[in-house]
Amino acid sequence: MASEVLRIIAFGPLAEELSARNLQIAYVKGKSIQDYVQQLSVAKWLNMGLTVALNGEVCQLQSIPMPGDEIALLPPVSGG
Repeated sequence: MASEVLRIIAFGPLAEELSARNLQIAYVKGKSIQDYVQQLSVAKWLNMGLTVALNGEVCQLQSIPMPGDEIALLPPVSGG
């Protein structure tokens, strides 16, 4: 039986920091998106305006994904 995973898509400087744009991580029942962000060691982005999306819909960090879901990590956009 294949292990249950979540797909993570990182954008911009987050992709650079993680050395990958697309990742798969093990699904853990009851774990929130914020927990996964901390697991990936990118929690500093939480205070910098990180936006997250679950299956293409912007959501709260407390959202609980299900096996096979896709989490997008969207760093704040800067520029002028």
